[in-house]
Amino acid sequence: MRASADLVSKAHGLVAQMIKAGTTGKIIDKAVEEFICDNNAIPGFKGYGGFPATLCISVNEGVVHGIPNDEPFKEGDIVSIDCGVILNEFYGDCAFTYPIGEIKEDVHQLIKVTNESLYRAIDAAKAGARIGDIGHAVQSYAEKEYKYGIVRELVGHGVGRELHEDPQVPNYGRRGKGTQLKDGLVIAIEPMVNMGTRRVKTLKDGWTVVSADKKPSAHYEHTIVVRKSGTEILTTHKYIFEALKSNEDVIDLDFSVKN
Repeated sequence: MRASADLVSKAHGLVAQMIKAGTTGKIIDKAVEEFICDNNAIPGFKGYGGFPATLCISVNEGVVHGIPNDEPFKEGDIVSIDCGVILNEFYGDCAFTYPIGEIKEDVHQLIKVTNESLYRAIDAAKAGARIGDIGHAVQSYAEKEYKYGIVRELVGHGVGRELHEDPQVPNYGRRGKGTQLKDGLVIAIEPMVNMGTRRVKTLKDGWTVVSADKKPSAHYEHTIVVRKSGTEILTTHKYIFEALKSNEDVIDLDFSVKN
C-alpha cells in the first residue's frame, strides 16, 4: 500500500506541473492515465461504477466526482482533483484542491482551512480513538470556527484491496462515538468543505456533485494508517509542492508541507 500511495502522490505531482489557465481537465486526465499505466498500475477510478475517467476534476462549486471535459481552466478558478491507483492489487487514494492564478481572499481562506482540517483529522486518528473523533476534528474547526458547510452525504472510507471499505469516515461527529480505531487500519480521510451551505446536489451527468448554493468547495485527502504511536500518512503532497515551485500559474499556497 505504501507503493500505491506513493504512485498516486506522484500522479498529483504531474497534475501540479500541468495545471494552469487555458489547459483542460481532459488534457490532464489523459497524461495522468498514461503515467499510471507506464508505472505498471491501473487507474483506480476509471470504470469504477461506470465512471468514465482517471481523475475526478471538480471546479469551483464542484465538490467531488466531476468528469474531465474540454472547458479551459480560468484565472481565479479552484480545481479539486481526486486520483486513485491500483498497484499490486492495492489502492492508493489522494486529493488536492489547486488554485489557478490569483484567487479571491475568501476562497484562499476556504482552501487553507480545509487543508488544515485534514491534518487535524489525521492527528485525531490514533489507535484507541473513535471515528467520531476524526469527524469532530474537522467539524469543530471548519464549521464551528469558520461557519463553513461540512458535506454530510460524502465521507472518507477504509482503503485496501477495494477502493471503498469499512469503516465510513464522516467529516462531522462527536468525540468518543463510533467505531474504535485499531492499529494497522488503513483509511482515507477527506474533508469536503463548502464556503456556504453544507447541502449538495448531483448534476444531470449522474456524477458531478456541486454545492447547492453554487459557492466554492474544497477537498483534500490522504490515505493513512492508524498506529498506536500516532498516524502514518501513506500518501504525500510533497510532489505537488515541489512541482508548484516551477508552476507560475498556481499561486503560493502558503501551506506548510506537513508530509
